[in-house]
Amino acid sequence: MFLGPYTLLILLVFVASMIIQAYLSSTYKKWGRVRNARGLTGADVARMMLDENGLRDVPVQAVPGNLTDHYDPLKKTVNLSESVFGVPSVGAMAVAAHEVGHALQDKAHMPALVLRSKMAVPLSLGMNLAPWLLLAGFLLKLSGLLWLGVILFGGALIFHLVTLPVEFDASRRALAYLDTRGLNGTAEGHSGAKNVLTAAALTYVAGFAMALAQFLNILSIARSSD
Repeated sequence: MFLGPYTLLILLVFVASMIIQAYLSSTYKKWGRVRNARGLTGADVARMMLDENGLRDVPVQAVPGNLTDHYDPLKKTVNLSESVFGVPSVGAMAVAAHEVGHALQDKAHMPALVLRSKMAVPLSLGMNLAPWLLLAGFLLKLSGLLWLGVILFGGALIFHLVTLPVEFDASRRALAYLDTRGLNGTAEGHSGAKNVLTAAALTYVAGFAMALAQFLNILSIARSSD
């Protein structure tokens, strides 16, 4: 029912997203096995980076799963997955520093991070409702419901767009810290950390591309239904 002129683009972006996700997994798997120069675990690096930036009250916690790492701006916690928290690898160090990068953004009240945090909950609820609004609007010929669904999809697109500078900046902060403190050690360590962070960044680019393709598709359908 929601097939449109951008359906092929959505399929292509989906395939690309799967390839990027596989690339991230293989990249982290590779560098997650290489011991970093200082023998520091992800938790060690996160704690060090937080303390040196005046964030001693921000806890570093272990969470279940693989690459489930995230910073919680509401609870003010750095959460590291099992493959990062207690592992002294190049990959773990890079991921941990990236998540602390978000904590530093929060401390500095980075506008994009603040906006993303405020958008997260309402957009999550809106995206659960959007498909039903689109379906009802399409079946009942109610343009108001249809366009409300389009607006909610537009909000998701904005969320993904705002996410890009937030994630890129966190990776920039992470790599700069690791290099400045000499934690990457050799050129190989720097390259490994950069590869992990780049692979992770590509997943957010893919997320934005998918949101854009879906929005264009829904927008086209809504226009043709008027």
